[in-house]
Amino acid sequence: MELYIVRHGETLWNKARRLQGNTDIQLNESGRSVAIKTGEALKETYFDVIYSSPLSRAYETACLIRGQRNIEIIKDDRLKELSFGNLEGQNIDDMLADENSCFKHFFDKPHLYMPDENGEALEELCKRTADFMEDVIMPRADKLNRVMIVGHGAMNKSIMCYIKKHGIDRFWSGGLQKNCNVIIVCYKDGQFKVIEEEKIFY
Repeated sequence: MELYIVRHGETLWNKARRLQGNTDIQLNESGRSVAIKTGEALKETYFDVIYSSPLSRAYETACLIRGQRNIEIIKDDRLKELSFGNLEGQNIDDMLADENSCFKHFFDKPHLYMPDENGEALEELCKRTADFMEDVIMPRADKLNRVMIVGHGAMNKSIMCYIKKHGIDRFWSGGLQKNCNVIIVCYKDGQFKVIEEEKIFY
């Protein structure tokens, strides 16, 4: 089985460096364009099914990549982005530069990240995406040839923590995906193998 793990296309908040989390921000025209180009590049690549975050930026990306093909897209709440609580909508660079911000170490020392009020810990994110993998993907691994998962920057990395068996300290192993970047993983004989972490089709 192969997994294609895709980050959604660009949004206006991505462009403005605003933290999105669970805030439901739609794709901008650039985001739609690269999703369409990714779909065109993958139009001859067979997928059994596509699983998507229910947030519109991910779901629309999944629909644009699918194009006119008859592939089922299934939304799953466990694939939503990490909730950042009261930090959502704020400028990422400003928070990283603020010594008093709980977001300060989100990228460089993720094991020290403490969520804001109403936010979600990285450990909680990893638990729900591991639940998704063990409940949805792994039981069907011997029946599926290729699956696409369309999600978000941090959420996709939590899936990679499951695949690589990494702790939170190595959460960002491989780096933050670019918009519509595709991670390709092979699962065979009970083992995951990362084929490509920075694949761009546009």
